[in-house]
Amino acid sequence: MGGSCLAERLSHYVRLSAGERAALERLEAQERALRRGAVVIAEGESPRELFIVRSGWLHSSVMLGNGARQIMRFHFKGDIVGLPLLAFGDSPETITAVTDVALAPFARERLAGVIADHPRVAALLLSLAVAGRVSLADRLASIGRTSARARVASLLCEIYGRMRLLGLADKGAIQLPLTQEDIGDATGLTSVHVNRMMRRLAEDGMIERSGNQLKVLDEERLCAVASFADRTGLETGWLPRPA
Repeated sequence: MGGSCLAERLSHYVRLSAGERAALERLEAQERALRRGAVVIAEGESPRELFIVRSGWLHSSVMLGNGARQIMRFHFKGDIVGLPLLAFGDSPETITAVTDVALAPFARERLAGVIADHPRVAALLLSLAVAGRVSLADRLASIGRTSARARVASLLCEIYGRMRLLGLADKGAIQLPLTQEDIGDATGLTSVHVNRMMRRLAEDGMIERSGNQLKVLDEERLCAVASFADRTGLETGWLPRPA
């Protein structure tokens, strides 16, 4: 299967020790392939497994009282999905595969072992969880207080920044396997409105879209339209020394 995708992600922030890397590789000892559209964890279920994304895209979502879906976050290579199960017995969200995916399942108890043996890894995972919460708060503020154009621009900036960190942005181009409905459910807009905003951003020379490929032509302007704050960096000076 190759090395640990979670270790690769954490290596963007610190140089992992051999022991840390080996512990993370053990979390990814198994791999499970799922097809596009598969539900990995359903809202209200009580699974014991969490998953590390080895390839593909997923999203977490909740169903609202009026039957509408709200997409909370997209998940990419190296992300852990199912983290709310560390705090709750029942899942508060549904995890769905946006594309064909490969996942590494592991029990919560195995993560507890990594945390006990490797406090720096635990601190990094905490930092990433906090960064994810702040990013979600940014999108909440965007949905509640900005224009439709800014909402779409903000989501594109967030995805583009995360893809670039993973080395998946080629000269400004990324794969964007999302439907207009997906983007609408993440930004609180209708599919028609999303289409109009994407077209306007393209007409203004900020993006170019062809099929599932998105090219960011003017990132500075796109981020300015969105009032976007990049949350991909982490402060690591406070981390404990590796065990």
